Amino acid sequence: MKTGAMLKLGLVLAAFATGACVVLALVYSATADVIKRRTQASLEATLKEIFPDADGFADITGSVRSQQGAVSFGSEYEIRRGGELLGAAVRASGPSYGGLITVLVGVGMDGRINGVKILDHSDTPGLGANAAYPEYFVNKDSHTTFYGQFSGKQVGDPFEVDNDVISVTAATVTSRAVAGIVKEAGTAILAWLAARGDILSAGAALSEGAAQ
Repeated sequence: MKTGAMLKLGLVLAAFATGACVVLALVYSATADVIKRRTQASLEATLKEIFPDADGFADITGSVRSQQGAVSFGSEYEIRRGGELLGAAVRASGPSYGGLITVLVGVGMDGRINGVKILDHSDTPGLGANAAYPEYFVNKDSHTTFYGQFSGKQVGDPFEVDNDVISVTAATVTSRAVAGIVKEAGTAILAWLAARGDILSAGAALSEGAAQ
C-alpha cells in the first residue's frame, strides 16, 4: 500500500475513533444524569420508609462524623416535617463477610433508631444475604426482619449479636457487621443532633441505653 493511501486510511480511522469517543461521551453524560436521578429518587423513597411523616430531606453530607475507621459515611440527610426537625439519616458502609455492606440508618429526636435499610451487599445468598431480605424473619410470630429489629432501639443499647440483636441463622459475621454499622451511625447522628442542641437529653439517652 502506498504511503498516501495509508495516510488517508489512518485519517479515516482517526475520524471514526474521534466520532465514537464523542458519541460515547454524550451517551455517558446523558446516562449518568439519569442514573443519578434514579439513585436519588430511590434513596428518598427509602428515607420516606424510615421517616414516613417526613416531607423534606436536606443533604448535610460532611456534617456527621464517623469515629470508627472501618465505618464510612457516604451521604447524610436532615429529616423535617413542616420545618420541624424529625431526626437525621446516614448512608453508612463497613466491612462484612463478602465485602462492603451499605446501610441507611435513621435516628429520631427521641434518640432511638427510627429505621434501618440495607442498601447494598455482597454476602452469601441464602445466608448473609438474608439480612437484607424482607421476607426473612428473625421473629416469625411478629414478622420482624433482621434489619427491622433495630427500629425503636435506643442508640446507647449494646447492639451485640446474641445479646440484644438476633442473628441471621449461620451468618454471624454479617449480623455483627450490620449491628456495628447501625451502632456507629446511630451514635454519630445522636452526637450531631446534640451538638446542634436539638436533643437536650442526648447524653442521658446514650447512658440510659448503655445501662440497659
